[in-house]
Amino acid sequence: MNKEPSEPAPFSNAPRPVSASERPSLRASRSAFLRHPAMALVGAIILLLGLFAVWVPGGRFLTTENLLDLAQQISVNAIIAFGMTLVILIGGIDLSVGAVVALVGVVTVTFLPHGLVAGLVTGLLTAAAVGLGNGLLAARTRMPPFIITLGMMLIVRGAAFRFNEGRPLPAPSNAQSFFALGTERLGGWLPTPVIFMALVFALTAVLLHRTRFGQHLYAIGGNREAARFTGIALARNEATVYLLSAGCAGVAGIIQASQLFSGEPSAGQGFELNAIAAVVVGGTSFTGGIGSIPGTLLGAIIIGILDKGLNQAGVHFSLQSIVKGIVILGAVYVDARRRSE
Repeated sequence: MNKEPSEPAPFSNAPRPVSASERPSLRASRSAFLRHPAMALVGAIILLLGLFAVWVPGGRFLTTENLLDLAQQISVNAIIAFGMTLVILIGGIDLSVGAVVALVGVVTVTFLPHGLVAGLVTGLLTAAAVGLGNGLLAARTRMPPFIITLGMMLIVRGAAFRFNEGRPLPAPSNAQSFFALGTERLGGWLPTPVIFMALVFALTAVLLHRTRFGQHLYAIGGNREAARFTGIALARNEATVYLLSAGCAGVAGIIQASQLFSGEPSAGQGFELNAIAAVVVGGTSFTGGIGSIPGTLLGAIIIGILDKGLNQAGVHFSLQSIVKGIVILGAVYVDARRRSE
């Protein structure tokens, strides 16, 4: 006498019944997914897009062209913020990135007459020198990173103004390949800065979330002394994160100079604040040890939507600053509550 099988046969397409004992765990998994910090950020992005779709006159905020322009604007801040994430993750800060954007732009344009490669390499080496200086000072001295990078910001900004007596330095008229780096659209629609952002995102995400180096950064940020006792090379890792932060700022500086088609000594003003805002809003803790590159990307998107949406809605600049300040304070408050639980 044949007996009915109590569960589907192997390789059957029939779904396996969920037992009563398993249902609570499935509900718990769904609840944990919805409570994930990234879901709150995604929800905030959707809410802001909906708000500005209604608020911006003419319904132009959600047009394809406007969203592509928004993505291009977000790219520069996001690239800087990816490097800033690594620094803040170990409990540091880098206030020099905005000045690096300016200096790299000026240096790159200065060397463009010798060829595109010469300009790009010289610009990136300049950024690396600044990052190495920050890193060595942070790793070898007892000075706070805030003071180190504040001083470096002033030095680098002053150096940028020394070029061409503080005046903008136009790029050579035949440097169209340089101009394309920040303005070209791949396939006629995808801005090249978005491609650079995607590449830097992938590199920093793999570095932080898939390598031993990334594990060491979390360990240093979580408990510096414990990391020292486990044999993690604090000085080397600290110098490396400042080098990477300046490198990201250097890439952003090249893109910015390409878009302006000139080296602007005043470029990058306030970029460090926007990058820090993106990192904090994205869930990275200012005390270190907590954070992610995908979270920073979502934070940069939120800051970018706020900037562009408030501007297109005709909100006065002073009120835009107030709104961004409230958003940053809210993100820090949430982080403080999370750490106290």
